[in-house]
Amino acid sequence: MVQINVSQLLKSTIGTTRKYQIAEKVNIGKETPHVQGEVTLLRTNRGILVTGRLETDIGITCSRCLTEYRQPVVLEIEEEFFPTIDILTGSEVEVPQDEPDAFVIDQSNILDLTEAIRQYSLLAVPMKPLCREDCAGLCSTCGANLNVKKCDCPPAIDPRLEKLRSLKDAK
Repeated sequence: MVQINVSQLLKSTIGTTRKYQIAEKVNIGKETPHVQGEVTLLRTNRGILVTGRLETDIGITCSRCLTEYRQPVVLEIEEEFFPTIDILTGSEVEVPQDEPDAFVIDQSNILDLTEAIRQYSLLAVPMKPLCREDCAGLCSTCGANLNVKKCDCPPAIDPRLEKLRSLKDAK
């Protein structure tokens, strides 16, 4: 978990910043990769704006050959966290109405980046991940991984193009 106590920052004036180095393991779905980088916390009039650049790698499956591999991921985070308790009075504070799914700072003034990192990581994974740019994929007949071995299957011909073959053979 990536947690930062922000009680002193919440007492500071608007515009005050703090920088933090992150080097933690974070639970992202089925795994817990190491996440590292730097975040800047900026005191705003409503809460704390977190910006930063974090790096990790995530285990995913290639969309062509179905091989599992590690995908390096860079996360550019920019999220505002809202306090749930007024730091000076201790009374409860409402999260702004225009931010129904906002990240919050808990009652102990702990800002937890874990969920934001998880969400940004899931969004950073490519829609069609490839283990390498020239991935050959799987043989459509026998299912062999063509990156590992060449199979002896005849090349598959799309049945929709079969009529064009007869035109070619007629010449």
